[in-house]
Amino acid sequence: MKTQWKIFAEGIGEPCFVIHYGEVGLKGENRSFFEGQLMKNIKMAIKDISKTSMLKYHGRFILPLPSPELMEPIQERLARVFGIVYFAPALLVTQDIEHIETAARHLMANLTFSSFAIKTRRAQKRFPLSSQEVNIRVGAAVQQQSGARVDLSNPDVTCYIEIFDNKALVYAQKIPAAGGLPVGVSERAVSLLSAGIDSPVASYKIMKRGVKLIFVHFHSVPLTSSASIENATKQVEFLTQFQYHSKLYLVPFLEVQQQIMAHAPKDYRVVLYRRFMLRLAEKIAYRERAKALVTGESIAQVASQTLSNMQVINEVATLPVLRPLAGDDKEEIIQQAKTIGTFHVSIDPYEGCCSLFIPKHPVTRAKREVVLEAESKLDMDNLLKEALSKTEVLKFHFPKTEQGEAL
Repeated sequence: MKTQWKIFAEGIGEPCFVIHYGEVGLKGENRSFFEGQLMKNIKMAIKDISKTSMLKYHGRFILPLPSPELMEPIQERLARVFGIVYFAPALLVTQDIEHIETAARHLMANLTFSSFAIKTRRAQKRFPLSSQEVNIRVGAAVQQQSGARVDLSNPDVTCYIEIFDNKALVYAQKIPAAGGLPVGVSERAVSLLSAGIDSPVASYKIMKRGVKLIFVHFHSVPLTSSASIENATKQVEFLTQFQYHSKLYLVPFLEVQQQIMAHAPKDYRVVLYRRFMLRLAEKIAYRERAKALVTGESIAQVASQTLSNMQVINEVATLPVLRPLAGDDKEEIIQQAKTIGTFHVSIDPYEGCCSLFIPKHPVTRAKREVVLEAESKLDMDNLLKEALSKTEVLKFHFPKTEQGEAL
């Protein structure tokens, strides 16, 4: 099928995008809140492109298109809005069968196909024709115009007609979007963001469930280069297009590592690093009124991610620790990163803080008493306080990024 979308035509309806959502519409008494957040997010996603006001009808939004030049950039933005299941370039017409037929003929005339179907949803029961009668009448007109055959099972093109309130929509392409829930409906969480492949994917999956994320990155500058900070910054810049406003906390971790190296068994270093990271991330979470922590850990992917080690690491946190990649293997995570678009940044070379002072054989079944003994030799409160006092915060806004704010 060759697609040539030309929904702009003098006197044939109002060009628009019809936006459909799925899970948002199942929220019962909270539905209006979810719909309101989704509408707010759509407006933020396209605010630099179009100021056109959206129309809300039951189960759908209508976004008018003032000019053909805006179709492609708006389409790219809508595809990334969590909460939208699909959207379509459409013609909004008056609720008259002749107008519906004219719009269908116009849309289908711009497509190449050998078979087609007409599918009508008639929510407005006062409309004089049934859904089947609309299908037959519009189908006959399209068949006469195109010479194509009707195929209700596997058509090359389907022309969709929605009859509701006092309007009708006609469209012939459903563009899949991100799905999930609108960011902002599921409270906040803090994501521990490395500069690698896993944590950006974990962050994306949690945002898709409507959670607003605050990002925390631990670094060992100046003993390492600033490459990990640069990678993390690029990842947050990319991920901000899904939640529109972000914060990235850059936490210096070198002093913590040096103290652990001086006082702890070699094979326990990584476990102790992770416990300190959770403590620091949780303090930031409470400051940001966040309700959970998010990590990119996958069970048994590396030594620190065994169940035994996770148990010992987790006990320092009072907030839930979410691990959306726990059951994924590395190849699955890589594929998800490529699909999302974070992979190309993740593979830029960098030296992360956890690559420092790593023993050749790290413990895989950490014992709590060994961990507590090691930590008893550390000035815990001062280490945490010092790291937080030197933490920097970067702020990001989609589509424009603003950086640089001291904590």
